[in-house]
Amino acid sequence: MPPSTAPSSALLTDHYELTMLQAALASGTAHRRSVFELFPRRLPEGRRYGVVAGVGRALDAIEAFRFDDAALGVLEDVVDAVTLDWLASYRFGGDVWGYAEGEAYFPYSPLLVVEATFAEAVLLETLLLSVYNHDSAIASAASRMTLVAGDRPCIEMGSRRTHEEAAVAAARAAYVAGFATSSNLAARQRYGVPTAGTSAHSFTLLHDSEEDAFRAQVTSLGTGTTLLVDTYDVAEAVRVAIEVAGPSLGAVRLDSGDLAVQAVEVRAQLDVLGATSTRIIVTSDLDEFAIASLAAAPVDGYGVGTQLVTGSGHPTCGFVYKLVAREGASGEMVSVAKRSVDKISVGGRKYALRRRSAAGVAEAEVVGVGVPPVDDGDDRPLLVPLVAAGEVVGREPLDAARERHLAARAELPVAIQQMSRGEPVLPTLQL
Repeated sequence: MPPSTAPSSALLTDHYELTMLQAALASGTAHRRSVFELFPRRLPEGRRYGVVAGVGRALDAIEAFRFDDAALGVLEDVVDAVTLDWLASYRFGGDVWGYAEGEAYFPYSPLLVVEATFAEAVLLETLLLSVYNHDSAIASAASRMTLVAGDRPCIEMGSRRTHEEAAVAAARAAYVAGFATSSNLAARQRYGVPTAGTSAHSFTLLHDSEEDAFRAQVTSLGTGTTLLVDTYDVAEAVRVAIEVAGPSLGAVRLDSGDLAVQAVEVRAQLDVLGATSTRIIVTSDLDEFAIASLAAAPVDGYGVGTQLVTGSGHPTCGFVYKLVAREGASGEMVSVAKRSVDKISVGGRKYALRRRSAAGVAEAEVVGVGVPPVDDGDDRPLLVPLVAAGEVVGREPLDAARERHLAARAELPVAIQQMSRGEPVLPTLQL
């Protein structure tokens, strides 16, 4: 793997990863071949499926995981000289398999399988969990929102409701799960996520009148723009908007009040004014339940912020990263597992496929322990190579993940369309 030009990701980790490394180097166990797996013990309560996101970001982070002089300087009073010397030449040289980005997941799905020495693999624990837990939480919420939105586009606009870097990752994850655009320009720069935006209430308040504000916006951005019509009186604003822009106005946005009632009233008013093609976009603390409740309203698109970037009540997925196999005294691989109450892991390297009916409908998550499960002819393998001998091999365009998600979601049972609390729509069968 050639040196990465990205900033080092090595210190985005926990102190104990380094102290474990030091002790393992001293005991002679650090270089034992090991298999770690990242997986969920359960779905967030009430959810019927989850969505894998952050794979591409994780691959970038693995590639940038190196201890430069600045990082080593921070660690001088954390670990001993022997460990510092080992870290100075660290490059991950193992293999990583995982669920492809955009894929659906269920309890005990082996989302990531990391095969390397203990020293190489253990250092990645915190970083991989950080990326996967956040991005998959956002994508899982986003998928439910785009599912109930149907053909109506969803716009990600939650940057101001979360950490500035989390906002970029959230925009990326939402796009994977079907959001059409984002308001976040850093997501556009880094990942090619399409962006959109027009104006806020402050722009209207800046001007001497609402008409002046609308005229300034239309003059600058054209009649295809979206005018915000709830700063003062909605009905009057809609009248002025069409007077200024004409019946070819792109859209109006509603950001407060009873959105369903207002949408009906605004649609009727627009139609009377001849603006039959002018769309209605709604915002204001929407989540999947609010979007579902607006299904019968004449709404053309949804802007989603706070509820999206906080995972709609589930800001993390609860993924864990556990050692499941390691090299024994005679060189053989030995299965190992945690047996704590409520925190059980299953030893042995895992393989997974999605069992499907002859009609292509998913029926179960099948996980083989130690050996791959047998494909009955209609099944679909889930683990793909991501890193081979330290080289990233699984990088792909973001649109590929987006397309994969739509296909993976489409093959799930129809019960995923229910927003009520329920059990996972697929059982996980461990063989």
